[in-house]
Amino acid sequence: MQIVIGNVLSADEIALIRQTLAQASFEDGRATAGFAARLVKNNRQATADRKVDTIRKLTEERILGHELFEMAVRPKALTSVMFSRYDGGMHYGSHVDDALMQGVRTDVSFTLFLSDPETYDGGELVIESAAGDDAVKLTAGSLVAYPSTTLHHVAAVTRGERLAAVGWARSYVRDAARREMLFDLDTARRQLFAREGKSAEYDLVSKSLANLLRMWVED
Repeated sequence: MQIVIGNVLSADEIALIRQTLAQASFEDGRATAGFAARLVKNNRQATADRKVDTIRKLTEERILGHELFEMAVRPKALTSVMFSRYDGGMHYGSHVDDALMQGVRTDVSFTLFLSDPETYDGGELVIESAAGDDAVKLTAGSLVAYPSTTLHHVAAVTRGERLAAVGWARSYVRDAARREMLFDLDTARRQLFAREGKSAEYDLVSKSLANLLRMWVED
């Protein structure tokens, strides 16, 4: 399942992250790519220092603390997010993310956009499938999450600068189709509760959700 989540970061948090990254050092992004991805990766990534570590922790807390991310991803562990920068002409060709990142199995990939879309041209995250390409370019502070099994690429930036935070999650529920079923069921029971309160129907849906989690969760 692919999902867009808005307002993961506040305006003040976005401003703080941008200000910190404006003063940070960046290195060649190929340093963290697999042997094949290095051939198509052309971006820069922020190197670790105290200030970058502070905004990294803040970003991870906001992602993990977002209710919609929890419902859609069921995260068990999160990799340390990486802050990437694409200047004019930079891009990331078609690739699939490594199955293991920082010792964590990657079930869900995500990109949290940090630049306002009107400040740069190009730079879309393009998620590829048999049905065609889906180009995603979101407002600053918004996140897209999608299965790590998919091919995807970042289109070339032709004007301005694209900043983003990228990372990966291991889910308690490995299978993407099962995660989507749980998300739909959880969404339905919340809407049922909002409309009718705690009812016999709400209890039955909640029971099914809880028991499916017991069947599918890898703890």
